[in-house]
Amino acid sequence: MKPTLLTSIGLVVLLALQSAIPANAQGAYSRQSSDTILVAPDGALLDYIPDAGDVVVTRDRMGRKVLLDHFGNVVATEIQSDTRPATANGGYRRNNGFPPAPRPYENQQNAGYGFRDYREYRPGEPGAITGAIPHDGSIVRLPLDADGAIVDDGNEQDASLEPQSTLPQPNIAPRSTSPILTVTKKPQAEIVALQVFLDREGISPGVIDGHLGDNVNKAIAAWQEMTGETLDPNNSEEILQRLSYSGGLPIVDYTITAADAAGPYVASIPDDYAHKAQVPAMSYTSTTEALAERFHMDEGYLKALNPNVDFTIPGNTIKVVSPGQPKTGEVVRIVADKGRKQVFAYGADGKLISAYPATIGSSDTPSPVGTHTVQRIALNPGYTYNPKINFKQGDNDQILQIPPGPNGPVGTVWIALSKPTYGIHGTPEPSKIGKTNSHGCIRLTNWDATELAKMVKPGTVVEFTD
Repeated sequence: MKPTLLTSIGLVVLLALQSAIPANAQGAYSRQSSDTILVAPDGALLDYIPDAGDVVVTRDRMGRKVLLDHFGNVVATEIQSDTRPATANGGYRRNNGFPPAPRPYENQQNAGYGFRDYREYRPGEPGAITGAIPHDGSIVRLPLDADGAIVDDGNEQDASLEPQSTLPQPNIAPRSTSPILTVTKKPQAEIVALQVFLDREGISPGVIDGHLGDNVNKAIAAWQEMTGETLDPNNSEEILQRLSYSGGLPIVDYTITAADAAGPYVASIPDDYAHKAQVPAMSYTSTTEALAERFHMDEGYLKALNPNVDFTIPGNTIKVVSPGQPKTGEVVRIVADKGRKQVFAYGADGKLISAYPATIGSSDTPSPVGTHTVQRIALNPGYTYNPKINFKQGDNDQILQIPPGPNGPVGTVWIALSKPTYGIHGTPEPSKIGKTNSHGCIRLTNWDATELAKMVKPGTVVEFTD
């Protein structure tokens, strides 16, 4: 694949970008000065000068020229040659074996960044509807049509293709009674190794931050339930040995690419829903936020691990966590344990496939009780605010369409349940998972919610337990 073809965002996005850029900031490209270089999205140096008629020039948040082709693909970013880090052979640093950076909210259906729903929205039309917990913590409920069905305009990407009409009911074994050893005070690097090990096993510890806490202890217990083994979390040599079988060292080098630096990003995410509706997308706000989420890290820990590093410069090498690959399998039953603040996903054989720390309801706005089913799955969902059905947010009294993105009210995933207005979804604040209350729904980190969404289908059983 040519380095110029990292991703496709669609002509409508290109037009939107052009309309948002001052006339003097775009136009045909002329040969750059001798003190600049062109860096392709995968971090390679561009070995040719694009013809003026083949690209459109915009500028990123740092004021650098970004070259787009006429389909909106990023061709290259122009940077100062003196910012290129030296390597042993004098060349540009490569990507250390990582694949090219995925663009935020990219999906196969829209082949873009989630702008399509927002750009094509016309007043009076229902948007992609979801419901759960908004950024300000107020409760949200889904609008329903006259028949009581959830309103849906079909713009969300469905993560499943067919319903599970007849689901086998797994005979779930009792929770493991193996003793959970107390984790002693350990160096931060050893705690990170433990968190990475659990993450690679498909038993999520939440954000990887080098701190001990309930999410780590719950993950250890779930791992023991899944494997039938007893894990000594204080045996760092054993943890490192296990890591060597599942991907190697817990912390590795990563080279920031031009695509990482280019975004797209937004300056900030407003609190007011009317202002949210005016933002092109609920994008990441910085390179550090995007990279932290990609590598399952706490953003503060990512920065602490890389002091004095400018994350906006392509070619800079940073230290990141090496998390696990997404767990795969067919989940037929989900148990949302309110007391443990944890979600368990089981296969047809009754065995535990994965587990996730979760925020599940509160005493004021409790989650459902009993057994329900998954109704539909949407990746990269938009959000419709309706004050006549939802809560009253600020002075807003009109229906508002809030565009998709990882910083949206329900993050990057919405798994609707048969209990109207309730679902399993992502979050714009992953570090708070399992530590704060929700308003009835099940809230996971974006990466955990995405992993789970790809293992379930309509009809999957969801059981709430105390």
